Amino acid sequence: MTFLAYRVEETEQGMKAAWQTLSDDDLPAGDVLIDVAYSSVNYKDALSASGNKGVTRAYPHTPGIDVAGTVLASNDPQFKTGDEVVVFGYDLGMNTAGGFGQHVRVPAGWVLHKPQTLNMAESMAWGTAGFTAALSLQKLERAGIRPDAGPVVVTGATGGVGSVAVALLAAQGYEVVALSGKPEQEAFLKGLGASRVIGRDEVLALKGKAMAKPLYQAAIDTVGGDLVSALIPQIQPEGAVTTCGMIAGVKIEASVFPFILRGVSLLGVDSVEIPLADKQAVLNKVAAAWRLPQLEEMTTEIGRAELPAVLAAILAGQGVGRYRVNLKRD
Repeated sequence: MTFLAYRVEETEQGMKAAWQTLSDDDLPAGDVLIDVAYSSVNYKDALSASGNKGVTRAYPHTPGIDVAGTVLASNDPQFKTGDEVVVFGYDLGMNTAGGFGQHVRVPAGWVLHKPQTLNMAESMAWGTAGFTAALSLQKLERAGIRPDAGPVVVTGATGGVGSVAVALLAAQGYEVVALSGKPEQEAFLKGLGASRVIGRDEVLALKGKAMAKPLYQAAIDTVGGDLVSALIPQIQPEGAVTTCGMIAGVKIEASVFPFILRGVSLLGVDSVEIPLADKQAVLNKVAAAWRLPQLEEMTTEIGRAELPAVLAAILAGQGVGRYRVNLKRD
């Protein structure tokens, strides 16, 4: 069976990408063959499509770390033909042909059953970015963070993870401070539920201080680097910072004082290799208790022809909200 895939190739002139016709025989071995209805666009996809060898070791390659689709064939009894399924993370779209192809073949241990209360399009409005935001909130709540104990600041607030984090926190009753380098998006962020929007300079001005005035109960960081360093001293006693991104840097500098004198926790968020049962539990939660009615409004659906431009925008830091790819639409 043939299908279309966004194929990235390494040439003497640099990385080139185009939609190509492939066969199921071109796919890697695996237990479950899926007809992909939707994928989503994440920063990691943009890195893979640009030839970043830290994400994808070998080309040609089909990026796309998210998939929602229908089982075409399975040699695992957990899945039967016609089942609607979702795949997030693991090696999908990194070194295994991913969701920017109309068919994927993956191990059964990567595949989630799509909750009945979440359609395939909605599941890809969440995608890895939204899923990571949900994991971040779950980490904070397990650390004792509660809606009535003070504001939570979200960095990279207009991005895929950040925008969903803002909306999800607000929906659960938290006071949300959105931190963004895009002041023109203030109305967008307040529409998601942010009570206040601040610029990077307001936070970075305190970088290097061992301790600062405790302004925030917690933070969901999506960018890494200096912003994490600057936020840790501003967290209230027994507060917490989750971190899941590295677009602003992979290193942080911090005094031990906030951790020792205020009991602040720094919590890493992994959305890629966590156990499948844990992924399923979070997916079920966003389909029910953490459902976001406004998620569709913050999601831009694109067809195949629009994918290159969106990848370029996200790589340049110009993406806003979530982007869903309809694999059936030109």
